[in-house]
Amino acid sequence: MPAAVLVPLVFRDGAHSVLLTRRTDHLHHHPGQISFPGGRVERGDASPVATALRETEEEIGLAAEHVELLGSLPEYFTGTGFRVTPVVGLVRPPFELTLDTFEVAEAFEVPLAHFLDPANHLRHSLEIDGRTRHFHAMPYGDYYIWGATAGMLMSLYRLLAQGH
Repeated sequence: MPAAVLVPLVFRDGAHSVLLTRRTDHLHHHPGQISFPGGRVERGDASPVATALRETEEEIGLAAEHVELLGSLPEYFTGTGFRVTPVVGLVRPPFELTLDTFEVAEAFEVPLAHFLDPANHLRHSLEIDGRTRHFHAMPYGDYYIWGATAGMLMSLYRLLAQGH
């Protein structure tokens, strides 16, 4: 199932951070998890970029005009059957967020430097239906960032690490 997310890089006070959301606890899919704004590709979406921008505006109220598109990361395939296109965009303050409180419990920023430090890259595994699944995790304070979100952040890390 095709989907797209926005990986919003916020440039504030001379440094970059990553804007993330915490999903509400009552949602059927991934309740309470840390994620990027995004969702399924809908029939009217012209591209994964259009999906990511539409979903971002719906979920957190960040309009497309505040996002400077930088490109896309490699597609990420989830264990739940989604093929996710992560679209990277630069967001410059000032901007205001209006959360869809049904889907999003919180929006917050994490310094990009946290995700670029290999000391914060954890690998875990768990057994699901008799199969061992490996996943990335990048805890930050009280936030446990793992699974698809951490996997896409690893893609961003690999891309940026090549540039140095």
